[in-house]
Amino acid sequence: MEIKAYAAQSATSALAPTTVPRREVGDNDVAIDILHCGVCHSDLHAARGEWPGMRYPLVPGHEIVGRVSAVGAGVTKHEVGDIVGVGCMVDSCRHCHPCEEDLEQYCEGPHGFKQTYNGWLDGSGDNSYGGYSAGVTVDQHFVLKISHQAGDLAAVAPLLCAGITTWSPLRHWNAGPGKKVGVVGIGGLGHMGIKLAHALGAHVVAFTTSPSKIADARALGADELVVSRNPEEMAAHASSFDFILNTVAAPHNLDAFLTLLKREGTMTMVGVPENPHPSPSVANLIFKRRHLAGSLIGGIAETQEMLDFCAEHGITADIEPIAMQDIETAFERMQKSDVKYRFVIDMATL
Repeated sequence: MEIKAYAAQSATSALAPTTVPRREVGDNDVAIDILHCGVCHSDLHAARGEWPGMRYPLVPGHEIVGRVSAVGAGVTKHEVGDIVGVGCMVDSCRHCHPCEEDLEQYCEGPHGFKQTYNGWLDGSGDNSYGGYSAGVTVDQHFVLKISHQAGDLAAVAPLLCAGITTWSPLRHWNAGPGKKVGVVGIGGLGHMGIKLAHALGAHVVAFTTSPSKIADARALGADELVVSRNPEEMAAHASSFDFILNTVAAPHNLDAFLTLLKREGTMTMVGVPENPHPSPSVANLIFKRRHLAGSLIGGIAETQEMLDFCAEHGITADIEPIAMQDIETAFERMQKSDVKYRFVIDMATL
């Protein structure tokens, strides 16, 4: 079956209308008509071939919200008409230790997990095509229930990547009441990190290079804002953080933030820069047993937990809706950080 989509045919070509194949619905499959798809910075990196192993034609999009149009005979979790979501994964081996622990994003099977677009992590098998398209067919295990109100669905889409990417480390390192949590960067990821850390009950400090973002940070739920280029403001928070979530995907001095951690505090990185960060000082880690860590999206169970939490607390992303035809303009603006804080495509415009 061929469906409408927008794809990059090469690393140098703009996204343009095309058709791509979708498999027929198998016993455990859920077919979804896509209503909204968020625009992640990963989509731009992939479409432009800035990461190795990109496969063309490339249809980006892994922040998908849609309506179930058909289900296989073995499907028990979803029904036709349900509003559902699909994030960054559409398959994994299901049998390795991470998969059995509901951490499919760390799948140690022969191929890793299967990406919503660009296929298996190791590049084997058929390509897969993402949410910049009319529909998608996904195994029921990787389809998520969405219980937000109908008017919020566009703003729910970024939760499937930006939301879970920040939720998973906040939960793993126990952000909550009595904890001082820093969020570095106020963008697509950072704005969700602030909202979620605040809703979890932590004392939230936002870090930015721009003094103009003070009002924005407060509105998102930050208790304090620190301009990271101001040495005095940084020094005032020395050795005081339980946890820092670093969302910045550009190379920067990690020591400036590591020195803000308490003894045994952790800074977790969720952004992947095009070029490596300058190497941090080992002494900064050794002398207070600090931790520098990383985190990758989240498992299916914790993604569902995050969606349910957000529905209960009225949390969505701050978005700017766009038409599918405006995707290249959105990419250009995203490179300039000219969006608060996530573009979401109205797929009715496809």
